[in-house]
Amino acid sequence: MASNKYTIISADTHAGGSHEQYREYLSAEWQDEFDAWRGQYKNPWKDLRDTDLRIRNWDDDRRDADQLSDGVVAEVVYPNTVPPFYPGFVLFAGPPTSEDYAKRRAGIHAHNRWMVDFCARQPERRAGIGQFFLNDIDDALEDIKWIADQGLRGGVLLPSVAPDVKWVAPLYDSVYDPIWAACQDLDLVVNLHSGTGSPNYGRYDVTPLLMINEVGFYGQRAFVHLLLSGVFERFPKLKFVMTEGSAADLLPLIDRMDDTIRRVNKGEIGELKYTKENGLPKLASEYFAQNCWVGSSFPNVPDAAARKRMGEDRFMWGSDYPHDEGTPPFTREHLRQVFPGVEVPEMRKILGENAAKLYGFDLDALAPIAEQYGPTVEELAEPLTTLPEGANEAILRADAYLRSA
Repeated sequence: MASNKYTIISADTHAGGSHEQYREYLSAEWQDEFDAWRGQYKNPWKDLRDTDLRIRNWDDDRRDADQLSDGVVAEVVYPNTVPPFYPGFVLFAGPPTSEDYAKRRAGIHAHNRWMVDFCARQPERRAGIGQFFLNDIDDALEDIKWIADQGLRGGVLLPSVAPDVKWVAPLYDSVYDPIWAACQDLDLVVNLHSGTGSPNYGRYDVTPLLMINEVGFYGQRAFVHLLLSGVFERFPKLKFVMTEGSAADLLPLIDRMDDTIRRVNKGEIGELKYTKENGLPKLASEYFAQNCWVGSSFPNVPDAAARKRMGEDRFMWGSDYPHDEGTPPFTREHLRQVFPGVEVPEMRKILGENAAKLYGFDLDALAPIAEQYGPTVEELAEPLTTLPEGANEAILRADAYLRSA
């Protein structure tokens, strides 16, 4: 008999160690230099300065209390805090230069080791994502194999290459084929998270406005480069996930690439001429269906509707815990708000089954936890008609859309 509870797996959460914890995982040869760096580092992020907020990244008791009370029983874990020698927030930091490559690599090794232990404390509930750099192919392959050997079944985080980065090759360069081959052969998911790949805008008053306006474009750029350069053609079993970007914005992008591929394959677009080598044998929509998944974090109503074109096994829901823009502590209310009328079998796929299949969660092991903490089928089937007191940004955004529709 099927359970009356949903097993919710968030395809997008974040965690990381404190600097004190990272020091324990850092190779001894770097610890003195780390102590000097740490003494000068000033964290600009409120949620990583505030004692009550930052412990959500590493404190099991606090994290469990938050996640389980919100109905989430398992999670795919992206990085969040600042690893040793990083210039800033882990997802926004670009690739290291040759001058800081060795110590930056030591820093992500410390994070990866921390992540292994973090997931090992609750192996049935956590699928951690490891990190590597693109600067040196042999080093990247060594780190990717280590990530696989250590059982970080969340896979790897794709290092994006911003347009102003000239010291590593762009993602469409075939020099990276050994990396894609290794991830395919090791069955490691390659994860692209939004917020990566933006250029350095400099120090101007308009910089924050430019960054937030263009972050979606730069977040999609890596997907475009991999697809159009034939990575998915050469590696048809590579698993590629796009997380926290707008699912609704992804569909017109794929449509535009489909149109471009068709026209290039015909040999010309206006006065521009193309050869067979410039095109691709399949459309972007076909490569998406073959290689890609979407982790839709705190989706708005159009994002939820976009799933209908993506394939029932390609859309995963994410909470973005512990970020302020995410759904906690109103995940149940948000799900009622953006998925009204969705049939139970499809909801089970969106909320857990798709992530479980892709990232290797054991649904049987999670079932007892879901029976205790998961929302009921009847609860999520009830449309949200009244906003909860203290409604957060995710709830308010969806409400604003519904009111304007």
